[in-house]
Order: sequence, then structure tokens, then C-alpha cells
Amino acid sequence: MSAFEKDIEACLQVLHSGGVILYPTDTIWGLGCDATNSDAVAKVLRIKDRDNDKGIIVLLATERDVLQYTANPDLEVFDFLKTTTKPTTVIYEHGLGVADKVLNEDGTIAIRLVQEDFCRHLLKRFKKPVVSTSANIHGQPSPHNFQQVDMIIKNNVEYIVQFRQDESELFEPSSIIRWKNGQIDVIR
Repeated sequence: MSAFEKDIEACLQVLHSGGVILYPTDTIWGLGCDATNSDAVAKVLRIKDRDNDKGIIVLLATERDVLQYTANPDLEVFDFLKTTTKPTTVIYEHGLGVADKVLNEDGTIAIRLVQEDFCRHLLKRFKKPVVSTSANIHGQPSPHNFQQVDMIIKNNVEYIVQFRQDESELFEPSSIIRWKNGQIDVIR
């Protein structure tokens, strides 16, 4: 079994058991858990020392997945996403089927479709949305690579992915947009 596959298998075991992983995404390193498991989401918030004053980004693999976790999304957003070069998180109206703390107070859900190999493989195998929140203590800078992840974070997760730990490139968080009635509101 390859190192990549060992990471995937270990992550799946942790996600299925309600644990938290530290993993590389299509942007920065993130804390992840099963976005449908309320206890796991609460654990992520505790690790980050963050109140649930806003929702949490979730990652999905396909457009079909978005249709499963939102009510009546404007399908034009998928055409827009095909034109973007930077990873983009979209805030959709009416999130469904996830832990309450994943949703914003207004019921919206922040979803990013990922193309990065590790995340796509993990998501396709897990078959549920995975939380993706920056691997930092709330209020501290987001880590731009694995070396910048605080030891407090590393010591409080059930599994740390080995894949991509040695990269020195500095990654940036995703863009965040709200898509409503064909209109884009840039949040970040």
C-alpha cells in the first residue's frame, strides 16, 4: 500500500469514528471531520478555541454532492466556478443534511468543490462532506504550509496526514463568494 493510500485509509477510519484530521487541501492546511457529525464539528471548534458565531466551510467532490446538501441552488454557479482559477468557496442558500454548527445562522452553507488529488480521493471514498477550517487557533494567522501549523493543533487531532508535509510553498485561503439570483457578492 502506498503512503498516499495509507493516509487515505487512516483518515477514513478517523472520520468514520467521529475524530478530527489535520490535512492538506486545495488551499491551506485544514482541520477536518465528518460535517454531518455534531460531536465531531464541536470538537473542531474546541481545538480552534472558536465560538460558533459563523458557519464552517465544507468540502465536496462533485456538483451532484452540492445538490444533496443544498435546497434549490442556482445551477449557473457551476458554470461560473469553471471559469475561476483560484479555489472558490460558495455560500449557498438553504444548507441541508449537515451538523447545525456547520450552517451559518441564516441557514446558508459554505461549500468548496475541490480538484486537489488528496481531498478529491478522500471525499469520493468518504461519500459525505468534510469540514475544512484553517488549522489555527481562532484569531491567530492561518498556516500557509504544514510547517506553520501550531503544535497545539497537531497535538489535538487523531491523525496528521503525511502527504505534502514537506512543501515549502506558501498557500492562500480560498476566495469566498455568496451566489444569489445570479449575482456574486465577494466576501473574501
